Amino acid sequence: MPPKTAIPAEFEDLLTPAGKRVLAGNAPDVCGALADPRRRFVALNGMIAPTKAERLRRVLERELAGLLSELNQPIPPETIWDMTRNYDDWLPKSVRCRTAYLENRRGAAWQRANELGLIDLLSSPSMIAFAEAVLGRKLNPKGGQQILRYGPSDYAGPHTDHTPQIKRAAKGYLDFHLSLVGPGVAHQYLVYAKAGHFTEMVSVAESGCLTLYRLPFWHYTTPLQTEPKQETKAARWVLLGTFLFAQS
Repeated sequence: MPPKTAIPAEFEDLLTPAGKRVLAGNAPDVCGALADPRRRFVALNGMIAPTKAERLRRVLERELAGLLSELNQPIPPETIWDMTRNYDDWLPKSVRCRTAYLENRRGAAWQRANELGLIDLLSSPSMIAFAEAVLGRKLNPKGGQQILRYGPSDYAGPHTDHTPQIKRAAKGYLDFHLSLVGPGVAHQYLVYAKAGHFTEMVSVAESGCLTLYRLPFWHYTTPLQTEPKQETKAARWVLLGTFLFAQS
């Protein structure tokens, strides 16, 4: 069993000098990037040390890949065959990947993640402080954690992540993703809407890429594409923290 220190307890320990400047509030081009509610998304590269990202990815692949559950929600056929009017389309969220929601303390995935130090990392004060620096406002530190693993052709279809039935989250919340990309991945993109159109696209296939989402808004993740003959090992891991805005 690898020691708990295989994964750092503090997000700060993964950061490059550029990332530490954001954490300290000394990066004016990044700090407050999501302060304007009209801006919904930011992607940051160069914040995570590549060697540390790769070390973390290998731990996840070795220790947690076998504990993930399949998330498979195809497009329902009735979205076509139950239509009664031309072009009256509707599309619920469709997705395919493997995942673990790190909320069930009795679950094997949570127990192993906790042993490895992953729960500490995803709830660490420095991770929350980094997110607050980019968001430009305080967060509730009691967030939720999730792991995703996208394999070949895995994707998430268009969706908003709107939760109107959860009162505290109904007017917005923050998702913070850390991508860890292994060998054999050719590309994967995050496409999102601006001014009502899917016009924006960024690559999320760089290991150590940080993406912060001021939800809800329309977005989707394209199918993961692999290099030739690399289908068996290509994968993109996502470590996800969800945080509500602090009440003023």
